[in-house]
Amino acid sequence: MKRVFLIVLDSFGIGELPDANEYGDEGSNTLAAISASKKFSIETLSKLGLFNIDGINVGNKSNSPCASFARLTEMSKGKDTTIGHWELAGIISNKPLPVFPNGFPEIVLDKITEISGRKVLCNKSYSGTEVIKAYGEQHVKTGDLIVYTSADSVLQIAAHEDVVPVEELYDYCEKIRHFLTGDLGVGRVIARPFLGEAPNFYRTANRHDFSLKPPHETMLDALKGNGFDVVSIGKIIDIFALQGITDFKRTKNNIDGMQQIKSVQNERFNGLCFANLVDFDMMYGHRNDVDGYANALTIFDKWLPAFLKDMTNDDILFITADHGCDPSTLSTDHSREYVPLLVYGRKVKEGVNLGTLKTFADVSATILDYFDLPAICGNSFLNMIRK
Repeated sequence: MKRVFLIVLDSFGIGELPDANEYGDEGSNTLAAISASKKFSIETLSKLGLFNIDGINVGNKSNSPCASFARLTEMSKGKDTTIGHWELAGIISNKPLPVFPNGFPEIVLDKITEISGRKVLCNKSYSGTEVIKAYGEQHVKTGDLIVYTSADSVLQIAAHEDVVPVEELYDYCEKIRHFLTGDLGVGRVIARPFLGEAPNFYRTANRHDFSLKPPHETMLDALKGNGFDVVSIGKIIDIFALQGITDFKRTKNNIDGMQQIKSVQNERFNGLCFANLVDFDMMYGHRNDVDGYANALTIFDKWLPAFLKDMTNDDILFITADHGCDPSTLSTDHSREYVPLLVYGRKVKEGVNLGTLKTFADVSATILDYFDLPAICGNSFLNMIRK
């Protein structure tokens, strides 16, 4: 029984990519930003070899890292969650997903009104926490939907759960998702329920993402199609629009996500457990909360030893990210960065520096290789790290 655990620390970048200037992200370095915090303490990740990765100039390098490690380059155009995860799963996106920094065209707003029977508020690029402060009271009074976007390829609809029941909001988002194709085909339509009273509105854990379907087969489809288990934890199932998944567990936050990963570790399955820990991005990166981000990574680091101890002989753990989100910059959006890769297992060599890999897709190629399946995209490094 072979098992792979692929854990994505959402937005954990380790330094600007060579083309960061094209995205306005010169100087971005998520790891460097949070390493300056007093809340930052990552002994386990350090032992695995995080600080030994090429280009990382903070922290103390391990003299004997117990994992193999690399720096991953995003080959796709963009810095979006969807594109990053797709590339990890074997899809290179040569064209960035569309963004709407000045709001959505009337055809989209009219469609939302047609679907919901409700008018639209905002239609601007906005912080998710600030938009409910600015428009929440008006929404509660009128029932109009708060529609907004960000620098990412997303259309987000915020609604108070007492005004628009959660399942009703999901229905609106699912229907508008089907409409948004072609030049309007944003990566995700996101339902953003909230509660509370003005001015103390707060977002709930009932967020739900409706993603664009991947343009072709992914690592998940290949595994499922060949009889392997593919267990989604967190928003993976949403990012891949339900495709290639055999079982899933939704999560409320990072703590819940880590508990779910540990629970799956105690189960018998043959295949991939693909997990996303979203709080790094959603709660801290986008809110420019350096200490919160650092503390979240510290909590993950303290959780890791028990997981590593309980790995079986044929288990392999991959820890990586999908993009950056430097919480120390003026921007609250994603940043175009390299991401780390740590690979650990009883049958994985220790201390192998794979250098800088050309694409996230090498991860999928290696995982598929472990299950004796051909790569969809990228190059496997399995023979370089396998004992």
